[in-house]
Amino acid sequence: MNFKLTYMEPIIEPISTELIKSELTPAKKLRDTNKGNNEIYIVNHFDSPNIMMEIGRLREEAFRDSGGGSGLSMDIDEFDTMEHPYQQLIVWDPDGEKIIGGYRYLLGSDIKLDENGQPVLATAHMFHFSEKFIKEYLPFTIELGRSFIAPEYQSRQAGKKALFALDNLWDGLGALAIEKPDMKYFFGKMTMYPEYNREARDLIQHFLFKHFEDKDKLVTPIDPLVIETDRAYLESVLCADDFNEDYKLLNAAVRKNGVNIPPLVNSYMCLSPTMKMFGGGINHEFSEAEETCILISFDEIYDSKISRHVDSFLKEKAVNIGKRFPQFVENMGDKLEEMLANRRIRVAKRQEKRKVRRQNRKKSV
Repeated sequence: MNFKLTYMEPIIEPISTELIKSELTPAKKLRDTNKGNNEIYIVNHFDSPNIMMEIGRLREEAFRDSGGGSGLSMDIDEFDTMEHPYQQLIVWDPDGEKIIGGYRYLLGSDIKLDENGQPVLATAHMFHFSEKFIKEYLPFTIELGRSFIAPEYQSRQAGKKALFALDNLWDGLGALAIEKPDMKYFFGKMTMYPEYNREARDLIQHFLFKHFEDKDKLVTPIDPLVIETDRAYLESVLCADDFNEDYKLLNAAVRKNGVNIPPLVNSYMCLSPTMKMFGGGINHEFSEAEETCILISFDEIYDSKISRHVDSFLKEKAVNIGKRFPQFVENMGDKLEEMLANRRIRVAKRQEKRKVRRQNRKKSV
């Protein structure tokens, strides 16, 4: 049954810039971005009600432009406003005095279970969570959702602010991973809409299953996405064993259909060699959006991503500590560089071991 919305409420007018700025207090600032000279803040419905409304307005605009949306005047739901709400991570452009984009998130330690033993999450109406996932993964997981880039910052006319918009969001997630040391995983959904080319979508889904399938069934879709393209054809197109070679084939095949791999989907695929993909489902509550559930371990994110989005945050914190406690931080810069270099070596060794294990498994099949 198709639940595609046929009526859309008019989106609210922009919230006053002065009201938004009044809620962007220093205590809510997480960090500065690597590129674009922007700032990252964490707010919620209770401490920043005006910002929350502007987030809802921008999310609805961005999602409608992509073929989705809630159909409401602003995209705000019960998870944004519940007693212990999702937090909102936003990128703020201090020059243009506008919100560039954002995520919402909830820490696993704050997630409650319902009467059926399932987690009270924004993804729970689409996916079933195994007992193993609930016990061994969920308490250490940050659930991410509702990622968006404001339409204005998706245009090339916005210059470097648009160019680095998605990169700025990853700066925020990198800092979040450091600020929440008890958390080990990012959990969330990659979204495509019904208007997206069917063959391109099926190629992406096949690629994800081929390289990232969760064989333990930790999380399963309630209403699984149906692949419409012939499996034999998909296998003939994506025929390389090597991830990088297969990715090149995927990119070329998707472009032949006149579209590109969606930017956020592309970012997730290139984030970690051990990402777990739990399958896709239809979100009947959100314009029939096609959502693919994934899990990423912090410790297994590619080193280049860590260096770009995490190392800079650690250095920024070291500088701030130095300003407050200069007597404790002599030579801290050198020590930090050494620590980061050692971590990069450890990560590289782990990734090489996994690569060998994958190659051995393929040989044994």
